[in-house]
Amino acid sequence: MPTVASDIEVLARFGRALADPIRCRILLALSEAPAYPADLADALGVSRTRLSNHLACLRDCGLVVTVPDGRRTRYELADERLGHALDDLRTAVVAVETDRTCPDADEKGCCR
Repeated sequence: MPTVASDIEVLARFGRALADPIRCRILLALSEAPAYPADLADALGVSRTRLSNHLACLRDCGLVVTVPDGRRTRYELADERLGHALDDLRTAVVAVETDRTCPDADEKGCCR
């Protein structure tokens, strides 16, 4: 029976999932629409084996779920709010990246 994870565990799992560019690309693709592994592999230009390993990680992190569809298995985000969270994170990072608030950015090479 699933249990509710603590806030720290949830954030740590989310961070683990986002730590890899391929997993980020998978999450962004699934935020657009559910997909089948073969289609995701083709769209992302990765091998099916590599994609399978990343999907397993995302399942273990609780971010994606499988949905049986006849003889195939479709993947989708575990909760539609994850798509909104990804978009919020993406736009927040872009906003921070373009808004250099550190007064020492040019001198120290930080905040770029």
